[in-house]
Amino acid sequence: MNRFNQLSDWLAWQEALHHKSVDFGIERIGQVATRLGIGTRLPFAVISVAGTNGKGSCVALLESILRQAGYRVGAYTSPHLLRYNERIRVMGQEASDRVLMEAFQEIDEARDGTTLTYFEFSTLAAVMLFRRAGLDVAILEVGVGGRLDAVNLFDADLALITTIGIDHVAWLGHDRESIGREKAGICRSGCPAVCGDPQPPISLTDHARSIGAFLYRTGKDFWFSMDTTEGWHWDSVMGNAHRGLPKPALPGRHQIQNAAAVLMGIELIRNRLPVSTEALRRGLGAVTLPGRFQALLGKDGVTRILDVAHNQKAAQMLARMLLSYPRAGRTLAVFGILEDKDMEAVLRALWAVVDAWYVSDLHVPRGRTAKEITTTMLRIEPGVSVTPATTVLDAYDSASRSARPGDRIVIFGSFHTVSEVLKSSDLVDCRGQTSSA
Repeated sequence: MNRFNQLSDWLAWQEALHHKSVDFGIERIGQVATRLGIGTRLPFAVISVAGTNGKGSCVALLESILRQAGYRVGAYTSPHLLRYNERIRVMGQEASDRVLMEAFQEIDEARDGTTLTYFEFSTLAAVMLFRRAGLDVAILEVGVGGRLDAVNLFDADLALITTIGIDHVAWLGHDRESIGREKAGICRSGCPAVCGDPQPPISLTDHARSIGAFLYRTGKDFWFSMDTTEGWHWDSVMGNAHRGLPKPALPGRHQIQNAAAVLMGIELIRNRLPVSTEALRRGLGAVTLPGRFQALLGKDGVTRILDVAHNQKAAQMLARMLLSYPRAGRTLAVFGILEDKDMEAVLRALWAVVDAWYVSDLHVPRGRTAKEITTTMLRIEPGVSVTPATTVLDAYDSASRSARPGDRIVIFGSFHTVSEVLKSSDLVDCRGQTSSA
């Protein structure tokens, strides 16, 4: 007999099942995987992706390129923006409620009293569905860290580490060396690994060397350069080169840095999954990823920019991108953030760019209150224009009422903040596609 018949009921139950929402270690998930007949080596190529920022972009780039090359591709990402189903995709199609609930029921029966976190449930469900889908390759995004993350139960044929910044300090440590050591845990002996950070922590490179992983680093083993007339170029120590590549269909120069790391990964698994130059170019041009400097137009003619930036480095990148796009009027910000983030550092990164703030409570575990945010902002600058609200939608509505033609509204600080606006709004993608729940 099924425990639940609605996906929402399953998810609510999973959130409360284990005594910690985040509980590092692969022992419990490993025990349940064994009972399900799932080993650490999966019957398809596995690419694991870790890093502070850029994980979602790299997964999307890999997924797009490998699909254009004709492979059956699965992708596992987190968190989601609109629907839980987004987390598990096969050939670009989200898992249905039915197949998710069937997987959850099997996992529940195999637990035999072992408690699992919400993320551990989803990781096992993803692997179960991927095993049944006849995949050529699965791309698995690490949740937090790497070494003790549930995804790291499964051996990767390629490890891709994007950038190393300060985030999740309560779990990973307060400095880049500690954080880098945790993320390096996804590397495997005798297997290739790629690091897209131009200045990787010594702990990361030392760990890769100590276990015999073959680490390829941006600026050392592969390079990229821009050409204003001919796209961008990529070279590597392996002698491979690409000229005149199209920019990824994701905004921001930093996406070329992400794409360069992805290209290195593609080259390293070429013997198993060869990719033509044509497929590579098509994949770069076809990639999509909501919530990353996503520009949407409202019926009032005001542009909304949605970005999930929630740590200092991502906020600094968002600020640079906002400055690079001229606008006639003001920049209004709708902001909500979790309590385990360095809120002041995130705010200061956007301080000189934003003219008026609309801040909100986040009604999720670890969500900060608008009062906390406002207090911090008034300490930074007593005269700051800040309007608190009890919900993200109230903050967004206030900003929308205040906006005039020529203004823009940037929504950021958390996946939850962006999600609330995307779910409720009837906005049009500035590239011509409607975006609404």
